[in-house]
Amino acid sequence: MKRILFLLAPLCLLLSGCAGYHLGAQKPAQLRHITKLAVPTFENLTLEPRLAVLVTNTIIKQLQNHGSYQIVAKRDAEAVLEGQIHNIQRAQFRSDRNNILRTSQIMATLACYYTVKEIGSGKVLRNGASSAVSYMILDANMQLSETQLLEDLAQQLAFPVADELSEGW
Repeated sequence: MKRILFLLAPLCLLLSGCAGYHLGAQKPAQLRHITKLAVPTFENLTLEPRLAVLVTNTIIKQLQNHGSYQIVAKRDAEAVLEGQIHNIQRAQFRSDRNNILRTSQIMATLACYYTVKEIGSGKVLRNGASSAVSYMILDANMQLSETQLLEDLAQQLAFPVADELSEGW
């Protein structure tokens, strides 16, 4: 009897360590009841063409990767994620080794604000801001480098937005 008790005690301790865990998303308290989310194209307040579509699509992909919300049209949604891209800046990060006035690498920053509103009441459930930083090495194909820079910025911007809405941090 003592031998069985001696074996069961460590087993109970091992199994009780997982008692607080459960599978699935840990949404923020304000968004727990939301399962269907609409994400219209963000408003672009910069002079960069097609940036709003790139950022919106990247955020949608990240939200789908998290799996906390079903992305639907606005007429079927319980809440809507609206956003504004308000700033994109480029600055010299590194200069050429032989000529300090010639740029060899550019640092770019992108910033946006977003709001989650309930469809029926228009009540604001969550406000937030996100920013991203990326770097571009100047080479012969400047257009391709710029495209890759914008894609990387959108990706870096989408990670914290999706984390904030899906996990609350």
